[in-house]
Amino acid sequence: MRSVEAFLVLASAAAVSTASDSPRPRGVGPDFAKYYKAADTFACILNPSIQLDPSQINDDYCDCPDGSDEPGTAACSFLSPLSPPSPAKGANVSVALPGFYCKNKGHRPSYLPFTNVNDGVCDYDICCDGSDEWERVGGASCEDRCKEIGKDWRKKDELRKKSLGAATKRRRELVADASSRRKALEDEISRTEAEIKTAEANVAQLEHDLVEVEKKERGKVVKGSKINVLAGLAKQRIEELRDSVQFVRAQRDASRAKVLELEKILSTFKEDYNPNFNDEGVKRAVRSWEEYAAAKEVERADEVDAEERDLDEIVKTDDAENGINWTEWEGESSESDVESLYQLEAYLPLPVRTWINEKLQALRTLLVENGILAPSSGKGDTPALSAARTALDTANTGLNSKRDSLSKAREDLDKDYGADDVFRGLKDQCVSKDSGEYTYEMCWMSRTTQKSKKGGGSTGMGNFVRIDKTYADDDLPADGRGLGSGERVALRYENGQHCWNGPARSTFVVLACAEKDEIWKVVEEEKCVYRMEVGTPAVCDIRATESEVEAGSQIRKDEL
Repeated sequence: MRSVEAFLVLASAAAVSTASDSPRPRGVGPDFAKYYKAADTFACILNPSIQLDPSQINDDYCDCPDGSDEPGTAACSFLSPLSPPSPAKGANVSVALPGFYCKNKGHRPSYLPFTNVNDGVCDYDICCDGSDEWERVGGASCEDRCKEIGKDWRKKDELRKKSLGAATKRRRELVADASSRRKALEDEISRTEAEIKTAEANVAQLEHDLVEVEKKERGKVVKGSKINVLAGLAKQRIEELRDSVQFVRAQRDASRAKVLELEKILSTFKEDYNPNFNDEGVKRAVRSWEEYAAAKEVERADEVDAEERDLDEIVKTDDAENGINWTEWEGESSESDVESLYQLEAYLPLPVRTWINEKLQALRTLLVENGILAPSSGKGDTPALSAARTALDTANTGLNSKRDSLSKAREDLDKDYGADDVFRGLKDQCVSKDSGEYTYEMCWMSRTTQKSKKGGGSTGMGNFVRIDKTYADDDLPADGRGLGSGERVALRYENGQHCWNGPARSTFVVLACAEKDEIWKVVEEEKCVYRMEVGTPAVCDIRATESEVEAGSQIRKDEL
């Protein structure tokens, strides 16, 4: 009895397995097999209220508004998002199936547009097994080439996966480098902030010291007559004028040298030009030169060296034998009654003398600050005052430099360097490409340039502005050096050199995943508006790469 029960269980399991493994209608992919399991009826996928007999599947007549009853023919190929609305009222006329399913055993399965089914052409790039030409229209005989095509594809795919693995590794290195740079920048900001606080305190102290020195200097009593002060000011002014004369004289000598060089050029032109050549402009220029030269000769004949001798005398330094003997005027004048009074200090004890000086200076400072007395005048700043001002200026210069560095560092820290800050690791690195008569260069987050191979300088094609996004819809070549399709990271470079009668040059750089940094393509889409396609590991999505590897492994398992 148990043997019979066991037999019935096995039979039931076999029946279920047979039903589930029943062959799908031609052109149906495994994702849509569940809609074709019923043996007695078929319901249109997007319009289940429309029931058909299974014999109507692939009968070369479009019965379902969504085309799901003709997965293996071209009968419903007219259905597409671009087709005009179907007259069927209340029906869903969206396309239910992505296309004709090609199993491609030994290679990757794929979907072929319904318009290509039984069109008499072997579409080996999509349907390598030739199953799309099952009716042999026009005598077309499409043999199964999936074995060799799949083998070649797997070989290229292995290389591509290897390249993607290297690119992923390189991206991790870039991210690690970017993280290190960011950390170093943050440390620099913290260090600079601390240095600025110290510098600000130092500047505040130096400002206080300068005020105190100015008060002290203003309160000093000036000894000596007014003529001594005047002599000091006159000497300083004469020194300034002497320096100015020497500067102007040097400029004059340089200008004379240039004039002599130009006269030599014109003289050579007069001697070498062809008088028989009938060019009125040239003849007029020669005549003008002859008149100028004649006047020059007269002027030179009348010239003397008196001017140079006078200038030599003027620029000589004053001393006891030449010019003014300033020592006679700057020295202390003969002793006056006031000075005799000041000499009384010498007979007083040092503590008393110090106390009197402090009180006298405080009293004078008070009178100066209240406008009762004029500040003491002398020959410019005293050494103490000059030293105080120099120290303050130096400290302010250092403080401003640190503030500028801090501002730039903070701006760089807040700058957008893409996902994971990855482009920070590439900043200012450059990649170039020879294309025709030009060499193009793209520097990350900096600039793009164009340089002619015939020589000359570089032409700026734009300066980095921001990171952007764009969509690509290209076929990816076998070597993987292309944009492919989908959303891509892009870099905008704008405000380059102006074109002749055109806009400022700009470059739109579209990036795609690659093992190394390289420019693939450069085109000028409009006048002075360029587009670059660049490969870089910086935009390789690690998660997407791992998914692709897993998908590739799954595909190989399915092929086996």
